[in-house]
Amino acid sequence: MNIQIYALKKNFDTQKAERFFKERRIAYQLLDLKKHKLGRREMELFARRLGIQNLVDRNNPEVRSHPVAYTDDEGYILETLLENPRFLRTPIVRCGEQATLGAEEKTWEAWIAREGGK
Repeated sequence: MNIQIYALKKNFDTQKAERFFKERRIAYQLLDLKKHKLGRREMELFARRLGIQNLVDRNNPEVRSHPVAYTDDEGYILETLLENPRFLRTPIVRCGEQATLGAEEKTWEAWIAREGGK
């Protein structure tokens, strides 16, 4: 099982995700989005799985003062998020082609059941 947690800062949901996998002794990789820039294919995967509108952190004051918070143009949103990963909602937890946004323990449990915890 290959788990990646993409995060900007140690917020409550990021800590919850880390604790969830640690408690189950499942190895994960924490990727700091300040250091690890997302590639186009990764961002497109997240957009397909989670919805491009859902990726925008509209609670962030910096995002609310940017046009990306008020547009439906998916191409513009994608380009903006690639250039400004700090506008992303996090954590994004990925297992292969699957992804979740925030703390989605039921989904993570399903991944473990499907993979047999490996």
